[in-house]
Amino acid sequence: MKQVRALALLSGGLDSSLAVAIVKAQGVEVKALHFYTGFCITEHKRRLGVKREDGTNYVNPALKTASNLGVPVEIVDISKEYYDIVLNPKYGYGKNVNPCIDCRAYMLKKAKEIMEKENYQFIITGEVLYQRPMSQTRDRLRIIEKESGLEGLILRPLSAKLLPKTVPEKEGWVDREKLYGIAGRGRKKQMELAKKFGIKEYEQPAGGCCYLTDESYAARFKEAYAVEGSITPDDLVLFSVGRHLRLPSGAKLILARNEGEVNFLKGFAGRYDYAYRFDGKGTFGIIKGELPEEEFSLVAGIVSRYSKRERCAVYIKAGNRETVIEATPLEDSVIEPMKVYNKVEVS
Repeated sequence: MKQVRALALLSGGLDSSLAVAIVKAQGVEVKALHFYTGFCITEHKRRLGVKREDGTNYVNPALKTASNLGVPVEIVDISKEYYDIVLNPKYGYGKNVNPCIDCRAYMLKKAKEIMEKENYQFIITGEVLYQRPMSQTRDRLRIIEKESGLEGLILRPLSAKLLPKTVPEKEGWVDREKLYGIAGRGRKKQMELAKKFGIKEYEQPAGGCCYLTDESYAARFKEAYAVEGSITPDDLVLFSVGRHLRLPSGAKLILARNEGEVNFLKGFAGRYDYAYRFDGKGTFGIIKGELPEEEFSLVAGIVSRYSKRERCAVYIKAGNRETVIEATPLEDSVIEPMKVYNKVEVS
């Protein structure tokens, strides 16, 4: 009999890890796909060099999980295409700015292309019925299948017994009796299965780590659109970094909170104005929009506040103007009203 082969969408969370393990245990050859959107919190922290609370480094969750499961994994970069999905989702947003239906459908379309090109027979996902109200109801799972062109070819091992039979089940490629009927947001059954399949490590929060579901990120997104009238590809990256302050003029100051963010924001200095403690012993900030000269002292005072909270010289480059200002740290009560999160009510 010809070897049955399947592609699995692997986030590195418990559900997708279990989905791979369940199907692999039935003798199916599995290859994992991990889609890089640019919005994974764990991957972003890894790139910034941020440490976990225990002092260890963050690692790519899919690479680690695939290694533990003994399956090959391919990282598929969709970050450029994802810009349009985030800004123009056909099926709208979830609670924050997460276009979950459009996101899932697009990933599965890309998976379908790889499946056909490399002669795999079906797709595996870790979706659980009713776990996520935006994208995992019966109706929305059907929409995602239709949009991706994979009707009948997506196997969801954790909820398969609650869903219509798929092609893999009808063809006998997998045994439906060895699949599960899990539904809802509870995690008890998955935790039991993790012990059964020997899965000891998986990414938390379970099932994903997307900035688009984050309330603070959504507030910055909505505020920028309301004030500036548009969102740029840079914005989608910068919303996940630093402290965001909207100055009285309407310009925005984005300040690094740690060394990793300092290095990250310096990468944008070639296309934005910026300010930093002149001796390099403090934060670094980029300036979006035109900074009027009367706000130079304000920016200097903010930079001083977040540079060891001490009087210091602050360098500012704004347009064709460059200056160094001796600044005294501003009081938090002055800065607080400028923080973007405080300006937007997230619905």
